[in-house]
Amino acid sequence: MTYIPNTENDLQRMLESFGVSDFEDLLRNIPASLRYRHDLNIPQALPEHELIKHLDEISRDNKKYDACFAGAGAYDHFIPSVIGHLISRPEFMTAYTPYQPEVSQGTLQSIYEFQSMVSSLNGLPVTNASMYDGASALAEAVLLASRHTKRGEILIAATVNPYYIQTIRTYISGTDLNITIIPAANGQLDYKQLRSSLNDKIAALIIQSPNFLGLIENVDDIAGDVRNCGGLLVFAYDPISLGILKTPGDYGADIACADGQPLGLPLAYGGPYVGLFSARQDLIRKIPGRLVAKTDDINGEIGYVLTLQTREQHIRREKATSNICTNQQLCALVTAVYMAVMGKAGIKRVAELCLSKAHYAAEKICDLPGYKLKFDTPFFKEFVVQTPVSPKKIINGLAKYNILPGVDLSGFKIGLKGCLMIAVTEKVTKKQIDELVFRLSKVK
Repeated sequence: MTYIPNTENDLQRMLESFGVSDFEDLLRNIPASLRYRHDLNIPQALPEHELIKHLDEISRDNKKYDACFAGAGAYDHFIPSVIGHLISRPEFMTAYTPYQPEVSQGTLQSIYEFQSMVSSLNGLPVTNASMYDGASALAEAVLLASRHTKRGEILIAATVNPYYIQTIRTYISGTDLNITIIPAANGQLDYKQLRSSLNDKIAALIIQSPNFLGLIENVDDIAGDVRNCGGLLVFAYDPISLGILKTPGDYGADIACADGQPLGLPLAYGGPYVGLFSARQDLIRKIPGRLVAKTDDINGEIGYVLTLQTREQHIRREKATSNICTNQQLCALVTAVYMAVMGKAGIKRVAELCLSKAHYAAEKICDLPGYKLKFDTPFFKEFVVQTPVSPKKIINGLAKYNILPGVDLSGFKIGLKGCLMIAVTEKVTKKQIDELVFRLSKVK
């Protein structure tokens, strides 16, 4: 039901059920200083058919871009049509938290398949039922590393997504954990600075590759250095990139986290998305959230169950690994369907197209006067361009042609003022790239 009108009698009965006589009485516990006392300027109520028409007229003001080159953690990948058909089945859309395995076998199996495919993708043996998004997954990894090592110093590469770093800071506020940001050199983690910062108090190093700027980090020697000091290597990754790049497991990562948005989820104005969280086998009892396992029932038939439920709902609070009450099951199902439909060969092909199209775009853009690549290190599907005019002017100028040319890095306060970050996915055509280059050449 999209429209639920309430009569005055309905409202009064609801208030009475709370033990209050009017709406103001309901708000009495909110301090006056926090009340919004200005006129909200809400228009008069409309009949349902008029309201729907009015909202439709407002929605037409939304800008629809023909070509999206924005990224910075959320990407405009192609979504196979089969995903929408499968996840809209009522048994998936209405599924609740699967506490009762005897009535939740379908939901439990879909979670199990999701876990299995994510582990196959990133090379780590244990994956949980999902997290809220990539940022919260990485923050939970920090807490796990601290619990496991019983240490309080966290090193984070400056090239990790700034939003992820902000989320980590929020998660650890009120704790004794300390964060040190390891600076970047030419768009990558400064390895000399890292090695001088490693000591026996370090719980974890957080690194992202491809990093926030789209560059591929040189991770080969890092895992050994971190392990030698007794810390954990926490690796944030782009799941599509693993179609052609080494996996976190190949690098010897202890924990791997990602946002699953590239695996079939629409941009959707920033969410909801799904967090991928994987770890090595001996950390399994410290993983936050929930795990689904496969077993045999009393009749010898395959069954799926929640297992190792180290959450506040199941054990003493002081023993819990997190207070996460749920997982992003419908979004996780989307990524599972995407991985099943695409398969290893399909994800590899998507990654290859992203790589080749991004490099084609970078080459053509840098042929324009005044445009140049900011960094000369390898990149995957995203790259940073120094522009001859302000990125804000470029973004506003190309909007009239229904092109979203990228992300202005000036607002991130990472020393990249006057730089535009451009993401190119398999969905973008050569014609659209050429149109982007042509329009860039006309911005003065």
